[in-house]
Amino acid sequence: MLSKLSVRTTIAALAVTGLLATAPSATATSRHAAATPVAAAQSPSAGVTVKVPAAVADRLGTGRKALIDAISTDVLSRSHDAKGLTPKAAVSKLADEGRKVVVDVRTVSRDWARGVAYVEAPRTHHGQPEGWLYIAHRKDGRWVSGLEGDREFADYAAESPLVGKAERQTMTAYAQHKATPQKQASSIGTLANTNGLLLPWMPDYYMTLTGGPHSNDGATGYWSSLDFAGGNASGRVRSSGEGTATSMCGAGGGWTRVIHPGGFSTDYYHMWNATYYNGTWVPSSALLGTTGTDTCAGGSATGAHVHWSLRTYDANYVGQYTWLHGRTIGGWSWWNGSSQYTGCATRSGITACPGTAIYNRTS
Repeated sequence: MLSKLSVRTTIAALAVTGLLATAPSATATSRHAAATPVAAAQSPSAGVTVKVPAAVADRLGTGRKALIDAISTDVLSRSHDAKGLTPKAAVSKLADEGRKVVVDVRTVSRDWARGVAYVEAPRTHHGQPEGWLYIAHRKDGRWVSGLEGDREFADYAAESPLVGKAERQTMTAYAQHKATPQKQASSIGTLANTNGLLLPWMPDYYMTLTGGPHSNDGATGYWSSLDFAGGNASGRVRSSGEGTATSMCGAGGGWTRVIHPGGFSTDYYHMWNATYYNGTWVPSSALLGTTGTDTCAGGSATGAHVHWSLRTYDANYVGQYTWLHGRTIGGWSWWNGSSQYTGCATRSGITACPGTAIYNRTS
C-alpha cells in the first residue's frame, strides 16, 4: 500500500499533468460519478460526497478535484474503518455499507482552503462518526491538506489567512501538549487535569447519566464518551468550556466540536436545533443545541440525548478520542465499568452510575 506521502505525491503529479478527471460543475452538494478515466481510477474522490457553495467552487476552478483528492486521501489514511485499504477501496467498502465520505469545503482564499471532512458512522448501532477539521494549502501547484491533529494543521493554523487571531490561539494551543494518552493512563493525577471542563449543560443544573464511559463509536478505541438526557436543564446542550466551535455536519446538523485551549476538544452529537458555528469563538456554557436524536453523519439514537466525547492530542499531534477513566469533568471523577456504558462517577463520597441524575459543578 502506498504511504500517505506517496499517495499525495501521485495525486499531485496526476493533477499537474492533467490526467485527473476534470471536476464536475459546482453544486451545493454533489456526488461524483464512478465512471472516470483509467488514469484517475485510484483517486478516492470518485465516490466522495462533496459539499461546496457555488461561489467557493468558482474560486477553486479546475483545482477543485485535486483539493478533494488531497483531503479525502488524508481522511481515509486516518480513518479506523479504512485501515489497511487503498483510498479507492476504502470508499467502495464504506459505500457498500451505506456510509459516505464527506468533504465540506467552506472557505477559500487564493491558495488556502478550509472546512470539515468526515466518515459516516454505521447506522446499525449507537456511535459517532469520525471527523476532522482541515486546512489545505496549495504550493507549487500541489494541494497538501492538514487534518486536525496533524503537524501540518498546526503549522497552517499559525499562518493561514482563513484563521482569525482568537481562533488561531485556540487551534494551535494543543500543539504544545506533549503527553500521550497511553502515558497519562498510568497517572491519575495527570488524568484529572482537564482545565476545568464542565459537563454539557449549565452549571448547578442536572441531567441523568444514561451511558457511562464508552468508546466514541460504541465499539472500539478509548472509552471517551458519555450519554446524558432529561433533567432540569430543559434539554439545552452547552459547551464544556470556552474555545472555537464548528458545526461538523453544517447548518442544521446536530454534531458540534469545540476546541478548547490547553490540549482538549469536546464533541456533542445527536442534537436538535443546533446553532451553526464555523470556527466561532464561544464562551464556556455557550448554547449549542438541545438533546435529540439527530444522525446527520450516521449512527443511531433511540431517545433524545447528547452523546458527549473528550478528545486530546498526543506528542505526534494525532488528534484522537481519549480515556475518561480518572479524569474530572463537571466536578465528577469518571471511572470505567467492567464493560462499556456501565462506568460511574464519584464526587464527595457519592457514586453516580447510569440512571442517576447528577449536577454539573464548576469545582
